[in-house]
Amino acid sequence: MYERAMLIYNGNAGNQKTAEMLGMVTGILAQHIRELALIQSLEPGDGEKICRERGGEFQLVLIMGGDGTVHECVNGLAVLQNPPAIGILPAGTCNDFARSLNLSADPVQAAEQLMAGNTERIDVGVVGERVFTNFLGIGLIAEASENINADLKGMFGRISYYISTLQTVVEAEPFRYWLETDEGVQEDEAVMIYVSNGRSLGTKSLPFREEALRDGMLDVLIIREAGLPLLKELLARKGEGEWEPKNDSIQYFQTTSLTLKTEQPMKIDTDGETYLETPVTVSVRPQALRFLIGK
Repeated sequence: MYERAMLIYNGNAGNQKTAEMLGMVTGILAQHIRELALIQSLEPGDGEKICRERGGEFQLVLIMGGDGTVHECVNGLAVLQNPPAIGILPAGTCNDFARSLNLSADPVQAAEQLMAGNTERIDVGVVGERVFTNFLGIGLIAEASENINADLKGMFGRISYYISTLQTVVEAEPFRYWLETDEGVQEDEAVMIYVSNGRSLGTKSLPFREEALRDGMLDVLIIREAGLPLLKELLARKGEGEWEPKNDSIQYFQTTSLTLKTEQPMKIDTDGETYLETPVTVSVRPQALRFLIGK
């Protein structure tokens, strides 16, 4: 039983549906939480501000929303001296980080999983003064996020991500980069650099080990050429054991930190949000936050 918990939800995410979902979810949570505060996030930045200012008052902070809402709230909680436990109730388009935590994409089922009480300390990526839970990327991944049509996303959900990705793959232009990691410096061209902490992208599992969320390492993919065969290899393999890409256009390695530079400043996608630019230094904060997870 939790004495005090806070549930933050995206008040702009679809009024009637959100209200119905809240009713079902809180019915489950109420059996395990003595005092539950419900707080709406009404505009960009709200979730982060609420978590930073009030997160320390609670044993548990529950976040009901998509990857963007989770990204905001985690950035507010990560600065606290003693962050509370965190639970995610997926209510977005892809919910990739929730999938990495083995949570159901259905918020009602996820609530039942969360209240089972399984917790784990999880790594977070660090870039400047910001953190990310799932990934940081430039090139294809950032362009796909930028190209998503808001109306299409509202109508077709995650399908819009696949359409956007396919369009971007066809139009992808390589960029020149300089990358310094634990192993040294490399200079080359690529269409995408993807730095991962999680294990899911666009609802699809990535070929990283189960320990990826708590191993103190970043999984790095450098994609040198665009194309559907490349996407097929990335998304078709299950994440058991070590992975050696068969396609020469894919480079995969792990590192604890990296510095990334490009010829011109490029937009960076962090957990689906694009507000940073290269050059950038990225590191990992091992097992920094405690999350409720699914079995």
